[in-house]
Amino acid sequence: MTTPFLPGTALCLTMNPSVDVSTHAPSVVPADKLRCGPAQREPGGGGLNVARVVQRLGGQASAIYPAGGPGGAWLDAHLLEIGLPARRIPIAGETRENFTVQALDSGAEYRFVLPGPTLSEPEWQACLDAIDALPEPPAFLVASGSLPPGVPADFYARVTQRARRRGIRVILDSSGSALAAGLGEGVFLVKPNLRELGELLGEALDQPARWRGAAQQLVDAGQAEVVALSLGERGALLVTRDQAWQAAALPITLASSVGAGDSFVGAMTWALQAGLSLPDAFAWGVAAGSAALITPGTGLCRLADIQRLRSQVSVQALVP
Repeated sequence: MTTPFLPGTALCLTMNPSVDVSTHAPSVVPADKLRCGPAQREPGGGGLNVARVVQRLGGQASAIYPAGGPGGAWLDAHLLEIGLPARRIPIAGETRENFTVQALDSGAEYRFVLPGPTLSEPEWQACLDAIDALPEPPAFLVASGSLPPGVPADFYARVTQRARRRGIRVILDSSGSALAAGLGEGVFLVKPNLRELGELLGEALDQPARWRGAAQQLVDAGQAEVVALSLGERGALLVTRDQAWQAAALPITLASSVGAGDSFVGAMTWALQAGLSLPDAFAWGVAAGSAALITPGTGLCRLADIQRLRSQVSVQALVP
């Protein structure tokens, strides 16, 4: 059983949630038994990660997610334990587990991501109906993560249509056809990485001089009001119709890449929810994404790390 569902100020939709299991082994080699350390379990899936970061920063977040089987029961119990308001849409299939192993000899991280259960039309339609049934519209709806089998590629477009009718601003973080379809309806903010944006536009984007223009294309086409483009070790860009900002990557030691993008989105959502300016929200996003990178396993970002790193983030306005 989940905590009582409340609209909250940021509603986070996770269509393909997971239980993320992480551990370590002395090395990762083929055709051998790998003796691993203790396993850690965390909720997974973009929207659930975003909601947890918003909550961790002191903001208001709630979650909608389809789940079933033992993994779904575990998610219910864990979200109840941490006090995250949530509504689970029951499904017949079993919620997936993802598995991450860090090799201690090399420091390399191996991530095994499963596709998730197949949802029937009544099951994914129930997720849309849950948005329509909200007693009060939240300020933001965060649609984040992949779509499981059975869910149509235009699902996030349908979500955006429903949100627009109720005056809800959509923050979208996905990839491939799901991302393209959602952008076709026009969202408030989208956060692609460089690879995802390149695939969307059908070009390599291997020249730094092209990055800002590529993000600007989405804005000029009415696909997003704001583009937050993560550039990995080169930092990040924030682009609107009239302005652009850049933040350099922070000098950190990588421990795990799990949840860095979700942490970025979660901190930006929290900051916008709190009424901060776009560049300030962008800085908080960079800090939280960096904080996730220094956190081992699947634990996302830690509040103390976000607060410490925020003072190191420098956001520079770019000339037109």
